[in-house]
Amino acid sequence: MRKKVIVLLSGGMDSVTALYDALENHEVVGALSFDYGSKHNHKEIPFAVLHCKKTNIIHRIVKMDFISELFKSDLLKSGGDIPEGHYEAESMKATVVPFRNGIMLAIACGYAESLEAEAVVIGAHSGDHAIYPDCRNDFMDAMSQAMQNGTYAKVELLAPFVDIDKTAILKKGIQLGLDYSLTWSCYKGNDLHCGKCGTCVERKEAFELAGVADPTIYS
Repeated sequence: MRKKVIVLLSGGMDSVTALYDALENHEVVGALSFDYGSKHNHKEIPFAVLHCKKTNIIHRIVKMDFISELFKSDLLKSGGDIPEGHYEAESMKATVVPFRNGIMLAIACGYAESLEAEAVVIGAHSGDHAIYPDCRNDFMDAMSQAMQNGTYAKVELLAPFVDIDKTAILKKGIQLGLDYSLTWSCYKGNDLHCGKCGTCVERKEAFELAGVADPTIYS
């Protein structure tokens, strides 16, 4: 059923695909990006801006400096070096930002009710489950219930990719006509994708498994 939704839009592969998937299936009335002090925010967010301009979607950037100041994570500018290796490696737990999705979804829920939207769309997928507790089904179910219980509008949480992996998301995006060179994945946030961190490895694997040419330039 079509709903009036807002989309969490980082500028990465998953969230950009979620935006275009939502445009196919719902009425998108806004998108939110969060600048929380990660090493790669400055590389991701411009792509979120670009896609919202292309699709004529209202876009807001929420600055959350307190996360980098108060929270411990190597994903943040205040943290250590980004580990290299596969996304599911034990070392990638160092990139977890504690309860990040919970905080972002709480803000998005309030914004959604203010826009008289019925739901919030997030691009979390099954590949995130091993590392990020706030990307798992039980968290999403509980957060959706909290959002509905805490709003007059009974704002829902839609996580259309939570049971599929990045390869399936990529295939869906190709069907939607997405140009994935206009997305960012690398956690290091340098001029080019490093090709070695967990998100770069996962990005490369998705293109290989999907049998699609990877447009990404790696350093």
